[in-house]
Amino acid sequence: MALTATLTSKGQITIPKEVRVRLGLRTGDRLAFEVQGESEAVVRPLSASVDEVFGMLRRPGRKPLTLKEMDAAVRRRMAAQYRR
Repeated sequence: MALTATLTSKGQITIPKEVRVRLGLRTGDRLAFEVQGESEAVVRPLSASVDEVFGMLRRPGRKPLTLKEMDAAVRRRMAAQYRR
């Protein structure tokens, strides 16, 4: 069974509840639209839970940085970028 939604004059749609439940969508989640061909689009949720992204930035063999060290690294990078 196909689920349907109606496009408003402002270009908005309400995603049917069954789709929201099956995709685990919540208020504020972001969606990506990929247009395929002339008449088809694929919609994918962009939001990820904390469990999915936990540890992604960890580099084996490298010690964790403190907040102070991270702030200093960001300042150095921004300063270098503006000098170009």
